[in-house]
Amino acid sequence: MRFGFGAVLAVCGALSAQAEEATMIVLDASGSMWGQIDGVNKIVIARDVVRETLPAAAQGPLGLVSYGHNRKGDCSDIEVLVPPAAGTAGAIAASVDAINPKGKTPLSDAVQRAAQAMGHEENKATVVLVTDGLETCGAAPCALARALEASGLDFTAHVVGFGLSRQDGAAVSCLASETGGRYFEADNQGELAA
Repeated sequence: MRFGFGAVLAVCGALSAQAEEATMIVLDASGSMWGQIDGVNKIVIARDVVRETLPAAAQGPLGLVSYGHNRKGDCSDIEVLVPPAAGTAGAIAASVDAINPKGKTPLSDAVQRAAQAMGHEENKATVVLVTDGLETCGAAPCALARALEASGLDFTAHVVGFGLSRQDGAAVSCLASETGGRYFEADNQGELAA
């Protein structure tokens, strides 16, 4: 399904506002984010989309986790850049602007870190994973999704495959399908921001 990152955030923001459910954006900052779409680096597109859409979309507690932005070749390079809270749109945009992609893709551990930061075992929690690649650190995204769904009070993951092939998208979409979330394809800036 083609859908924009901004629309996903708007839906999650509306849900968060209704139930004080926290939402964490998990942003891929692996080296592949320097790849280009229509002549523009993917990280530049992501920065623009976050800056343009986040202020209007963020209505409830929102945070940011990123991976691959500090060190090359390090599967533990995962960081909670902005803890989930209300009014964090500006801090998230500033954090995304400062990201310098360079590392691997430990997306499963990053999603787990985001869930833990929201206290997913005691609270409703939603993750929005934006990734342009597959897990490169040996973890199993589908198994993680089942574990988070089983252990969470009300845990949901949505996945935005940014420039992923259909085959690669199918490999990460289970994070969404196993938790009652949705998988979205975004192949350019317009689709990411739609």
